[in-house]
Amino acid sequence: MTVTVIWLIAFALILFFSLRMWESSVSAGLNKVVPRAIKSDDGNRWVWSLALAILGATTLVRPIDMLLTAIVIAILGLIIKKVAGWAMDRANFH
Repeated sequence: MTVTVIWLIAFALILFFSLRMWESSVSAGLNKVVPRAIKSDDGNRWVWSLALAILGATTLVRPIDMLLTAIVIAILGLIIKKVAGWAMDRANFH
């Protein structure tokens, strides 16, 4: 129960501050990090703020789980990249 309350408080605070500071810092920071196809504009401010609040609150409450998830995703991405490179080398495009 305590973890849920802490998560809800963290979620609410991160959501509030990301919406409040959208124009000054959050939008500019996201635009530096994400690809051009998914840039943050005013139409996406709620979607990005909700996503940031969920990830931030979960990271505050369960940091080891989030770290391990990021490591697993990075390893899977590396494996997929290596297999795709190997498959492209083996493919005959003539």
